[in-house]
Amino acid sequence: MGGAPQGDGPLGEIRRENDAGASFVLQSKGEWWHAGFHLTTAIVGPTILTLPYAFRGLGWVLGFICLTAMGAVTFYSYYLMSLVLDHCEKGGRRHIRFRELAADVLDSNKHWHQRRSYFACRAMPPGISRNAPPRDYSLEASNSSRLFNAFNSISILAAIFGNGILPEIQATLAPPATGKMVKGLIMCYGVIFVTFYSSAVSGYWVFGNKSNSNILKSFMPDEGPSLAPVWVLGLAIIFVLLQLFAIGLVYSQVAYEIIEKKSADVNQGIFSKRNLIPRIIFRSLYVTFCGFVAAMLPFFGDINAVVGAFGFIPLDFVLPMLLYNMTYKPTKMSLAYWVNNTIIVVFTFVGLMGAFSSTRKLVLDAKEFKLFSSNVVE
Repeated sequence: MGGAPQGDGPLGEIRRENDAGASFVLQSKGEWWHAGFHLTTAIVGPTILTLPYAFRGLGWVLGFICLTAMGAVTFYSYYLMSLVLDHCEKGGRRHIRFRELAADVLDSNKHWHQRRSYFACRAMPPGISRNAPPRDYSLEASNSSRLFNAFNSISILAAIFGNGILPEIQATLAPPATGKMVKGLIMCYGVIFVTFYSSAVSGYWVFGNKSNSNILKSFMPDEGPSLAPVWVLGLAIIFVLLQLFAIGLVYSQVAYEIIEKKSADVNQGIFSKRNLIPRIIFRSLYVTFCGFVAAMLPFFGDINAVVGAFGFIPLDFVLPMLLYNMTYKPTKMSLAYWVNNTIIVVFTFVGLMGAFSSTRKLVLDAKEFKLFSSNVVE
């Protein structure tokens, strides 16, 4: 395949040996349960606190349909991505980064283009509380508002299910990795089934269309007493913080790999003074910057929708099917060909509508924006 990035062939080995980011950060030693832990941590995070808010724009029936469909599509897409990575590895091109995989497959199919230009906190049910708000599950009266809210909610679901580091996770597994990834995905989606449905159902059942973009905020109304004991809310926040530390550690590995590829010296030990001091400095600066930006922007639900529409829908709902079709080239008579192309077309449309809807929502909420505000914009 002309122009493809080199993997574990002779030249690829030389390049990989001189790559401190790959040598120090992405070490291929893991088993299937490591993949399960990493996948679960990367997907089941504090973003599930937005699930009742997503149901608020969809309602019960459409909410369940979209939650189930997007779960099934992401499981399928991550499985296809694992197969593509395994195919490249068998061809002597083992990719440990998403950008390498995309460059390899897309570059090797230029003519194809020419022919076609948490364990996190679940919503604590306060339904037995005398202070619980009246339940109202009605949607917006305007048809246009319902449409925009629906696509905004679907974009939020995409962000919740999204995982942009699957190649990096598979790179941490000892080869062969495909079987381990399948077991890890099954483990991960077992956790997803329990946490996602329980959070969405209990949160939306209790708060209805009053669900906040951070469901914990719904337990602490601006007026009136809290809807749960203070110690329970405090414990929930602590667990969310612990999960944030874990998910931040997993997602930060990609940034650390890029940083240490430039700053570290692979010829010296990973814990040598030459490599340890820059690692502490650059990683601390990166985490501080991320925390600063997160504290500055109180658009929890809106940001999730924007990230889902512009980032995760193309990355997780379109690209894996495209890469699979370009790599394995299924015939037009095969089921895989039509399933993959149907998903590509549907989610390309969903992504475009979601991008417009999420941007619209962000603009409408901009008037409530205040830097470092403790009030999460709904």
